[in-house]
Amino acid sequence: MAHSIAVIGGDGIGPEVVAEALKVVSATGVDITTKEFDLGARHYLETGEVLNDSTLEELRSFDAILLGAIGPAIGSTDVPPGLLERGLLLKLRFALDLYINQRPFISPDPDSGFQGLPIDMVVVRENTEGTYAGEGGFLRRGTPYEVATQGSVNTRFGVERTVIYAFRLASQRPRKHLTLVHKTNVLTYSGDLWQRTFDEVAKEFPDVNVSYSHVDAACIYLVEAPQRYDVVVTDNLFGDILTDLAGAVSGGIGLAASGNLNPERTSPSLFEPVHGAAHDIVGSGKANPTAAIRSAAMMLDFLGEKEAASRVFKALESSPKTNLRTEEIGSFYAERI
Repeated sequence: MAHSIAVIGGDGIGPEVVAEALKVVSATGVDITTKEFDLGARHYLETGEVLNDSTLEELRSFDAILLGAIGPAIGSTDVPPGLLERGLLLKLRFALDLYINQRPFISPDPDSGFQGLPIDMVVVRENTEGTYAGEGGFLRRGTPYEVATQGSVNTRFGVERTVIYAFRLASQRPRKHLTLVHKTNVLTYSGDLWQRTFDEVAKEFPDVNVSYSHVDAACIYLVEAPQRYDVVVTDNLFGDILTDLAGAVSGGIGLAASGNLNPERTSPSLFEPVHGAAHDIVGSGKANPTAAIRSAAMMLDFLGEKEAASRVFKALESSPKTNLRTEEIGSFYAERI
């Protein structure tokens, strides 16, 4: 049976890189059907809606979702800040229970890693709690005595299922190493919950070597020696920040892929490049579709198409010429499948 894929090209270069990702998927021979959904800044400006309930329910019926990028052009004031992030991305994460955000970071080739050393690491980020859960509010807003609070929601249930997923992933990798990243010396409540849960789950995975890094130290290590990390597990906010840094030291944020996963498969998982909409290069052929292609390979792997995904990942080990246009890069990888 064909896999049904909901395609959200989104804004800016999103449709361009998604088209190349689908070109590569097609080259694998995997049978998929696709339906495009017009969501993002343009859709909001045309309709006043971000993601209505009927569209959300339709998205639930697909096997996976492939997203390009969303967001207005830099400097635009037509879309309120945070509206798309909360109304589309976070809404999908919460409604579909996409509680794992998995982001792999791999050097484009063995000689191009940081300081000449290859990078091969994965960050597992809790994706539905923390500061992004939206707990907080204002008191006396707009006055000189204004108070703003922004809480971090951490449940044993949410932390434990994320940590278990990270241990399982680490146990399947050659190095079998997992690092918890948090700030336990200052965040004594949430950090304590994460550390205790991590330590207890570790007993069930004696083959996995474990370590801990404060988040500020992890930022230093990612710059000085990113090769020390294999799998990292962390909370929502720290994961968001660390993965941008990890992308920068492993070839650039334009190469970074991600999967927003529902491991129980009760809802479709969502796959997307980490980069933004880059409106300034739309139509120029300068957009690099590699991150979208890697995200599509993650999608194939998650859908059980292991052999096809492996072929795409293998193809991605080759680097095309730097002067190729967007569609030429897609064709370069498709020809190698």
